[in-house]
Amino acid sequence: MSATRLLVLGVVRGYGRVHGYRVGADLLSWGAGEWANVKWGSIYHALRQATRAGLLRVHDDVPGRTDYELTERGLAEFRRLLRDALRQPQPRPDLIGAALALLPALPRPEALALLQERLAALEQRREKAQAQLDGWTDPPHVRELFGLWEAGAAAGIEWTRGLIERLTDGAYPMAGEPGSPGRPGSWNVP
Repeated sequence: MSATRLLVLGVVRGYGRVHGYRVGADLLSWGAGEWANVKWGSIYHALRQATRAGLLRVHDDVPGRTDYELTERGLAEFRRLLRDALRQPQPRPDLIGAALALLPALPRPEALALLQERLAALEQRREKAQAQLDGWTDPPHVRELFGLWEAGAAAGIEWTRGLIERLTDGAYPMAGEPGSPGRPGSWNVP
């Protein structure tokens, strides 16, 4: 799964119809260059790939400018990528970062359910790492790897529980709620 693809589809969805420069400017202003390794080239590559895959529709009615709009297939792909990124813990933080950047696209109950799935997966990961840590004998230094995995899962559990609590308490306007940026085409072009 590609964090860049998720982010690009999410920004296009947010605006409804937008040119590539705006997609890139938004992503880079969010710091995605650092936490998701998004670069100008990868943004335009993702736009071209998504267009070829039928996820985006191209509009070139303004000379020298190409605008993009999600197709129905693109919307379905965006939703799938967002849900998977939220529910499935990954070793790299770019996918959860992308999911968090686009979190308001989900209704609150769905986001909470997906985070519960993430929490269960992290708890299983922590238990497995702890069992490996407890049972490992030779070579002894490899235990550090299992300790790292256990500590990472434990931190993920703590953070996920906190986010679940914040969302349960009403933090952040989510899709379908007043003030939410989660409706397709609801972002204002500056």
